[in-house]
Amino acid sequence: MSDSVVKAGVFLLVLLGAFLWIGKAITDLTGGEKTASAVVEVSPEGGEAVYWGKGRCFTCHSMGDRGSAVRGPNHGQFGERFPLAMGERAVERAKARSAKTGKEFTAVDYLVESLSDPGVYVVTGYKNEMAVTYAPPISLNLDEIKAVVSYLQIQGGDLDMVAIDTEPSDITKGFYDKIGAAQAAGGGDPGKGAEVFADNCSDCHMLNGEGGEVGPKLTGIAAKGLKHIDESIRRPAAKVVAGFEYHEVVRKDGRKFAGLKTRDEADEIDITKADGDVVTIAKAEIKEIVLDKTKTVMPSDLIEALTVKDFQDVLSFLMLQKAPPAAQQAEKEK
Repeated sequence: MSDSVVKAGVFLLVLLGAFLWIGKAITDLTGGEKTASAVVEVSPEGGEAVYWGKGRCFTCHSMGDRGSAVRGPNHGQFGERFPLAMGERAVERAKARSAKTGKEFTAVDYLVESLSDPGVYVVTGYKNEMAVTYAPPISLNLDEIKAVVSYLQIQGGDLDMVAIDTEPSDITKGFYDKIGAAQAAGGGDPGKGAEVFADNCSDCHMLNGEGGEVGPKLTGIAAKGLKHIDESIRRPAAKVVAGFEYHEVVRKDGRKFAGLKTRDEADEIDITKADGDVVTIAKAEIKEIVLDKTKTVMPSDLIEALTVKDFQDVLSFLMLQKAPPAAQQAEKEK
């Protein structure tokens, strides 16, 4: 083998080694390799990883001298503005929330609320601009939020993992239910979903005693599961609830009416149209009535009118709709 061939081979090996070394250096500088499906432990260590990683809390908040973001309050002990770190500060904020709401707040309740509904308590001097952490674009799951709460609580405070992960209060459980519903829906905000429902669904569907009656009642719909709710919106005619079948009525004079047959007496019927208007037709005037199983009063193009975010938000809202106690429901529907 000639010297030139050997030299060329050595040069290529050196070049390859340099390439690999540079690649590793860049990976290390950008935080190392991370797997997208990593499971976060519900612990302060897990919370620290989320805070400075996926949750990107550091883009608005700092932790004492760590970080330089100032859009949100510093979560550590930092000068005269923040003499208490977040864990100890949460104890004081919980007292303020208790006085304001009449409910007994703990430090954990306050921290969970601050991540799940940040607009209800905005620190003086800051804007109400913090995103809901369990909804896009952040979309933290329940364990990730619990982990962040534990990380914040140890900043000058005492960790209470029982309250965080084992025995949540009524306040905390309410937020955990919302987060779980959002997670099941692939990332959604139930609060925004309530607005989407009011704008697009409430005229036809009754929920907890309020709304229209053109479509099936949706009280307790969460019990039917996400798949059922999803398909009912995307393909409403695929499985029509009994009593809500689509009828087309043709009168002898050629006029046509379509909708639900909501009354059927000896001499006449009522057809309730999609807009809620009721048309009474004498049976003597009817040429034919056709039951069309391929259609429904619910618009088949509703899914096209909703943005992806609207769809996820309303799914998460409906996944929260568990059946209330019978007595409470009866009172609402009087």
